[in-house]
Amino acid sequence: MLPLALLATQTPAPAPQPARVTILYDAFGPQSTLKKDWGFSAFVEYGGRRILFDTGNNGAIFAHNVKELNVALAKLDAVVISHRHGDHTSGLSHLLSVNPGVRIYAPVEGAFFKNPLNKAFLERAKDLPPHLRYFDGQNPDLLSGTPWEQADFQIVRQTAEIFPGFFVLTTRSEKPGTLEMNELSLAVRTPRGLAVVVGCSHPGVEKILESAAKIDPKIYMVTGGFHLVLTPREEIQRVAGLLHDTLRVEHVAPGHCTSESGFAVFLDKFKERFDAAGVGTVIALP
Repeated sequence: MLPLALLATQTPAPAPQPARVTILYDAFGPQSTLKKDWGFSAFVEYGGRRILFDTGNNGAIFAHNVKELNVALAKLDAVVISHRHGDHTSGLSHLLSVNPGVRIYAPVEGAFFKNPLNKAFLERAKDLPPHLRYFDGQNPDLLSGTPWEQADFQIVRQTAEIFPGFFVLTTRSEKPGTLEMNELSLAVRTPRGLAVVVGCSHPGVEKILESAAKIDPKIYMVTGGFHLVLTPREEIQRVAGLLHDTLRVEHVAPGHCTSESGFAVFLDKFKERFDAAGVGTVIALP
């Protein structure tokens, strides 16, 4: 037994670091003081890192839920924005008012950076009066604007490891309505495989997970929107079967645009390996 004097001077063991994903924004979930709205945001805590994924559909609702859940936006290590749609980006202005210098990983999209416009737009026509000539007939560089000019956007053009064990994936949609849209997802390495957070999965959740499997073929969990709204049940069953039987995902926690039919199909397929998501839910990571 140690002497009392030595016991008194021993340093207490550090508190265990959080290992979890907290859903900050969604249109469903248990009753609470949180506000529900169509959109998505999640807060990832793992290995001492704090990463915000997406910012929801309404800045005021995002700010309310962040406050209720005691998320310190000023202490983030990074932010990941999945894609350009307003139901994932509308809390950016509030975020930047609290933490203007935070690094934000964003897809290749004109909304997130000043990119050159086609100079051929200034093709000249003869015999026009001066007041009908673009830029008085001069030829300046043309740049598109961004609503968040002061933001530190880091544009992701290929899979990147942003911190040890934290990967940002970029996947391009080939589906009607979002053709050529680039969408980012976040993959976190855990002892039981990758935990993957997706935004809307416009390219297809299976395509995103196939990309993640190139980092680690073991997928522990996927959460976020699987974009199965207005999708025939047979197609939802195909996707669920692919995740269950081919990609061998251990746990699913679908949310946002997965659809209620999607929830039902994935619950039936994964059973006890289906983790309820929804705003305010905390999903434990190994």
